[in-house]
Amino acid sequence: MRDDEDAASDPVLPEPVRDHLGQQLRTVYNVDAGKPQYLGDEAVPQAFEPQIKRLETRLKTHEEGTIAVEGALDRILDAFGLDPDAKAGGRVPDAAASGARASGK
Repeated sequence: MRDDEDAASDPVLPEPVRDHLGQQLRTVYNVDAGKPQYLGDEAVPQAFEPQIKRLETRLKTHEEGTIAVEGALDRILDAFGLDPDAKAGGRVPDAAASGARASGK
């Protein structure tokens, strides 16, 4: 009776059955996935399409926003006569401070 309890608690399918079921699941998944929009595009199940579109939009917006902020900061630095490529903390001395030091004030 002990052997019957072990067999009931450990339901393992034979390998050929697992392979067959795996092939069937892959076939169903690939059929339901639909056709890719372009070569190299991974077919996505319709249930995930809205979430993926929102994620793509969010990533694109983040990238474009980052580029816009970088451009704005470069323009601000140019307006103050600072080198945007200089290390942080490396400031260009302004003309008034240079003149004061040169005249001994």
